[in-house]
Amino acid sequence: MVKRKKAPFKSEKSAYLMILPSYFIFFVIILVPICWSFGMSFTDYNFKTWNFVGFKNYINIFKDELFLLSIRNTVWYSVLTILPSMVLSLLLAVLLNTKVLGRGIFRTVFYLPHILSMVAISMAWSYMYNTQAGIINKALTGIGLSAVGWLSDKNIAMISVAIMSIWSSLGYYTLLYLSGLQGIPGHLYEAASIDGATTIKQFFYITIPSLRPTIFFVFVMSCIASFEVFGQVYIMTNGGPLNSTTTIAHQVYVNGFQYYKMGYASAEAIVLLLIILTITILNMKFGGGEGDE
Repeated sequence: MVKRKKAPFKSEKSAYLMILPSYFIFFVIILVPICWSFGMSFTDYNFKTWNFVGFKNYINIFKDELFLLSIRNTVWYSVLTILPSMVLSLLLAVLLNTKVLGRGIFRTVFYLPHILSMVAISMAWSYMYNTQAGIINKALTGIGLSAVGWLSDKNIAMISVAIMSIWSSLGYYTLLYLSGLQGIPGHLYEAASIDGATTIKQFFYITIPSLRPTIFFVFVMSCIASFEVFGQVYIMTNGGPLNSTTTIAHQVYVNGFQYYKMGYASAEAIVLLLIILTITILNMKFGGGEGDE
């Protein structure tokens, strides 16, 4: 029986040194703040006083009608954004994976919104949505339709925010799908074409099954992003009108940095963390196994 040679200690040490910066960043930027927030969630810390209150913040959270409304709004935002962004980005990736003139330029253009500042994008879309001077309403009135209060009507404000979010995330998810598409062997499509399979059948019987791991990853990332939404809400509506667009992350900011109820805001942040963690675990348990076969 041949014994395996152990890797030299020097080689192992070099590997650990190379991954040390990543672990250090994770520890300082993510793990420490989470632990700090968890500790503060059991206090009434308001930047001046610090008293232990036990589970009082968590009990009050689920009596807070505004926080419960923020949960419903966040879920509604997730419904509006997750499936449309996944479907549109997949179709766009399939299109950009074909031999289209200027394909590289199109890929760059569609990915560009993802690397731009969310503040800048949100402000630009706010001007476009403006009821009086916005380019969208000017186009509507130009063809004889009435102007729409995209951000001032509580019934459509969240839909307006969701449309902007879908546009800004489209390029990132498209890039992920493109990487998956380029990993599919070309001979599968050639064999399907020889057997007489149409393009639509190839899409559903070859492309979709082959992209299952990528689709699952995009779904998980979409869920996490939708529950963490804050920047576009803060810039475009600040939670209005009539709290119709306030989200969990927005409530954490309002309570922590406007009302200075940092202990209460920390409890809300921990609840948000638990929601995202639960969704991720459920996705991994029920959605991740099929792609491993």
